[in-house]
Amino acid sequence: MASQSSIALASPALRASLQSKVVWGGRTVTVGGGAPVRVQSMTNTDTADAVGTAIQVKELALAGSELVRITVNTPEAAQAVPYVREQLDRMGVDVPLIGDFHYNGHRLLADYPECAKALSKYRINPGNVGKGDKRDVQFGQMIEAALRWDKPIRIGVNWGSLDQELLASMMDDNSKRAIPWDAKPVMYEALITSAISSAQRAQEIGMDPAQIMLSCKVSGVRDLIAVYRELAIRCTYPLHLGLTEAGMGTKGTVASSAALAVLLQEGIGDTIRVSLTPAPGESRSQEVLIASEILQALGLRTFVPSVTACPGCGRTTSTTFQELTKKIDDFLREKMPVWRNTYPGVEGLKVAVMGCIVNGPGESKHADIGISLPGTGEAPAAPVFIDGEKRMTLRGDGIAVEFQSIVEDYIQRRFGPGGAATSN
Repeated sequence: MASQSSIALASPALRASLQSKVVWGGRTVTVGGGAPVRVQSMTNTDTADAVGTAIQVKELALAGSELVRITVNTPEAAQAVPYVREQLDRMGVDVPLIGDFHYNGHRLLADYPECAKALSKYRINPGNVGKGDKRDVQFGQMIEAALRWDKPIRIGVNWGSLDQELLASMMDDNSKRAIPWDAKPVMYEALITSAISSAQRAQEIGMDPAQIMLSCKVSGVRDLIAVYRELAIRCTYPLHLGLTEAGMGTKGTVASSAALAVLLQEGIGDTIRVSLTPAPGESRSQEVLIASEILQALGLRTFVPSVTACPGCGRTTSTTFQELTKKIDDFLREKMPVWRNTYPGVEGLKVAVMGCIVNGPGESKHADIGISLPGTGEAPAAPVFIDGEKRMTLRGDGIAVEFQSIVEDYIQRRFGPGGAATSN
């Protein structure tokens, strides 16, 4: 039999990264240096539509996004950024905004100082900041804007827009090796070199290294893991994780979860984004929920109360437990934007909704509050367990409504003023 020490789960290593701050108004979001891994998202609105963009930013922020990136690609978009910020401030949404710049960012930051001021952070892609002699000049202009307005930056390299001059040079050098590398490792090296050399150039211009974040995004799971493992070894800058194009639905969810979970468990990553393609009519905030779930599943963050439920089997022919699980889960998520302030600590609540007697009582005892619904052939009774003890048994057609009321009452008693959670 394995000893206790041999089966203990290893905690993610704390990577020694610098700590930066992203600020807007009274809100400061710390990144790196042992701070919690932050959830980031991005709008898909036309930023020139200031109202529409502000509404989507608010939706993402309410879903749990702690940083939101917006496209700044045209003069119209740059002009709209201060109005986006103004709309958010009026709605009481203090989430920091990150400006996503490609090709013309040096001009937009210079020509629209109110845009540069309203943003909390700039994302710079060294692969398309300019070519030849223009590259260093235009990159320098963006860094100077960041210095002028005291803004942190993310140097974001993508393999879909990698600096082709750098890649060609590295391919030439590789061909001269006694034993040339395969093309993929050269690509990895080009991504890492582009990010780190750009960060070093920013420091030479005057940027504080603590205000620089790096990312090297690819679309393959194993590729992302390989690149970030090496990147983490070779620098102490905070790192932003994410597949550059995860895909849609289950494909995007699984790919992002597989890649990010491995790296996060190894202590790599300071902010994350799940770049999920929304299904037609699906909310953009789905990517925020998935990112949050990844962090919560790994035990790195707690965002919403967890609801444990069995998958169902031949013992659970009734759909009651499925309906109750969804109702409770939806109820908790819907209430969280208000409860975060009203009931401190409620995000750590554990609820169990089980479908039969096999695992139902045990799982319910492990949860803060749980119910074991009757399965096929069982007596039509549902014991409710609170803090590990059986407190009551529900019967009849109103079990779902009664249990939801019991959960809400428990939250008020435990996490409200004078409750056990606030008195500890």
